[in-house]
Amino acid sequence: MNFEVIAGVSLESLINAQMIAYALAAIGLNVHFGYTGLLNFGQSAFLGVAAYGLAMTVATFGLPFWLGLIVGLLSAVVLALLLGVPTLRLRADYLAIVTIAAAEIVRLLFRYFSEYTGGSDGLQAFSDDFYAMNPYGSALEIGNLISFSARELWIMTVGWVLIAISVTIVLFAMRSPWGRVIKAIREDEDAVRSLGKNVVSYKMQALVLGGVLGSLGGYVIALGNAAVQPDTFGTEFTFYAYAIVILGGAARVFGPVAGSMIFWFLLAFVNATLPEAIRAGYIPTWLMTETQAGAVQYILVGLGLMLLLIFRPQGLFGDKKEVMLDGR
Repeated sequence: MNFEVIAGVSLESLINAQMIAYALAAIGLNVHFGYTGLLNFGQSAFLGVAAYGLAMTVATFGLPFWLGLIVGLLSAVVLALLLGVPTLRLRADYLAIVTIAAAEIVRLLFRYFSEYTGGSDGLQAFSDDFYAMNPYGSALEIGNLISFSARELWIMTVGWVLIAISVTIVLFAMRSPWGRVIKAIREDEDAVRSLGKNVVSYKMQALVLGGVLGSLGGYVIALGNAAVQPDTFGTEFTFYAYAIVILGGAARVFGPVAGSMIFWFLLAFVNATLPEAIRAGYIPTWLMTETQAGAVQYILVGLGLMLLLIFRPQGLFGDKKEVMLDGR
């Protein structure tokens, strides 16, 4: 078995752009679900509208890159308002139904308006200004294990800065009086309402904040790939983000970041190990082929998440007194 390949792929997954994008999405989802108790199953839509807001502004309409960033963030705010106004006065499951449907509607709209969005092929040629600011002139190589190109280093640097900013915002927000109200709404919104607080307004603010923070992950995906494509923002994206929040520990400031790192490390490790073990003869081909190994990695990681919910429902770094999910 080639242990250098296994180690290299696994270590790169701890800090690469994919991990960063999912960490940002999970940070926003943690504000919704972990702190406020909002069942948002459409987090991928927030990333999608931000990514397409940037891409369409630059590639379709020929406007400046920085304006595209603003358009993307405003699009996330508008989406939060559209989702929240008709649902936040109702039970939590209504928001879940609306958001999962909205995410699919947004994805299909990106396909339908092909004149502006590029349809199924998506859009390119919007990241040139971003990479023109790249201060890195060469690739980074650490032994034979880790190798990142100058472009990858630039998007990773920006991504980690966005994570630092997002975590700082959540940290101070949740330690403020506003954050204490948000967490109280999660526990018992009727009690909060009896104290004279406008519960719907606080929920809307949390929905907007989590949507905007999560939408930053859409920028990382779009700029990292130098392209946007509708199917990138499917519903499975949100399910991965939920798995990351639960793995790291809901309602923990650094939980989404740690959860994303562990989640993608495990996937990369299993994905690299299984084919190597099959080629080396440790796993017989009658039991599993290299083609089947790609699916088995998700089965194994999913099984691990199930066991986590059963035996440690607060997540790896969660607080049992704060949030505990009953998986039994």
